[in-house]
Amino acid sequence: MYEDALARVDLFSGLRYKELTQVAKCCREARYSPGSVLLSQGEKGLGLFIITKGTVRITRANGPGGAEEVLATAGMADIVGEMALLDDLPRSATVTAVDEVSVLMLPKGEFRMILRHILSTDPDVGLDLLAVLTRRLREAQHRAYE
Repeated sequence: MYEDALARVDLFSGLRYKELTQVAKCCREARYSPGSVLLSQGEKGLGLFIITKGTVRITRANGPGGAEEVLATAGMADIVGEMALLDDLPRSATVTAVDEVSVLMLPKGEFRMILRHILSTDPDVGLDLLAVLTRRLREAQHRAYE
């Protein structure tokens, strides 16, 4: 169903087909028109979004009523919203559709259940996940210093 799209995502690229199928069964598809907000800064994280079509802009407001800062853009095979699922903190940014966007949404509960199962059967996936998240942190730090 969605296994091919998931296999292109860096977070899931190390998974076997059987595991991708488990993840795919938990996903639901959604579409957003230009200007629609997928995720809002400060809200509770209920799921992660895997972009299958289009581009989104990731922004952050600097304080209440503060200016909005563009952090990045994301497109096909990128994931947004995973941080709030891992640390249970509110969303750190707002994600808005730039053009027509299609996503696969993986709910928090299913994400954590699948992650626990995969980590218990293949701990190396945990190292892959850490590598992906570390790379994202480095990229964010690099952008902050530009």
